[in-house]
Amino acid sequence: MRAMILAAGLGTRMAPLSALRPKPALPVRGLPVIAYLMHLLRHHGVSEVLVNLHHHADLMREVTRRFTPEGVAVTFSPEPRPLGTGGGIRRAVDFLRQSDPCLVLAGDMLLDVDLTGLVSRHTQAEARATLLLRQDARAQSFGTIGVDAAGAVRRIASRFDLGREAAAGVFVGVRVLASRVFDSLPEREEFEDLSDWLAPLLSAGARDIRGEIATPEACTWEPVGTPLEYLQANLAPPPLSFMDSDPLAEKYGVRFETGLVVGAGATLAEGVQLERCVVWDGERVPAGVKAADGVFAGGRFHSCLPRRGERE
Repeated sequence: MRAMILAAGLGTRMAPLSALRPKPALPVRGLPVIAYLMHLLRHHGVSEVLVNLHHHADLMREVTRRFTPEGVAVTFSPEPRPLGTGGGIRRAVDFLRQSDPCLVLAGDMLLDVDLTGLVSRHTQAEARATLLLRQDARAQSFGTIGVDAAGAVRRIASRFDLGREAAAGVFVGVRVLASRVFDSLPEREEFEDLSDWLAPLLSAGARDIRGEIATPEACTWEPVGTPLEYLQANLAPPPLSFMDSDPLAEKYGVRFETGLVVGAGATLAEGVQLERCVVWDGERVPAGVKAADGVFAGGRFHSCLPRRGERE
């Protein structure tokens, strides 16, 4: 089976960290986010993965190659400008059509879910597309997608609503796509997949675009989209069934201390006081630094706490 990881976004909500690295390359517990997704995909039998590139493309390519697990072949789809989720999928359609169905995942999250079962149920339902949703207490912050009693998508956040909604969940960025759904891709380069591709199909009466709502017990999902989410993922990572990440990170030279993650090759001068912090690989923290709740990266400290009035 083939999969695509969306990694071309600018990551504006992660600023200023995203100015240094794209979100899928940000180290969580010393390993880049994309490494976790690659291991999840391999665990569920995916052998070929395409990663789209734009923001810090060379760095994203290098990190992906370094941390891709054995048994997974990686190809890249560079984008000269951001094409949106739908445009990125369209650009990769020749790769994705070779797997029926295929998976498309957001590249800015930690995820643990039974992808094998999800794909099986998608196939049994003869769906064109299945969106993975989650019962989540953060629904008000992230918005939800609504489905009817049969599981067909009826609402996408607040921008699209056909009524007859029976249940809803937060979209966790996982799509299972049958090859035939690509026949309806919009004839343009830049667009979003949900609003500009799937929503028009639903408006035209499609019943085979489905949403599957998972419980929190069945789907571990931690978004890594903002500095605070990033810090929380580092200091309180969720347990993952498919990999033991800390021992793997330690093999790369990552160190763990109470409330502190120190990347490979990083050094802290004498007297440095850091609490609830992440130090990126290769950094040199100079003497006298006293900081908390943030990241030392690019030669300076960045607080991860939201400013007054900002959404966490």
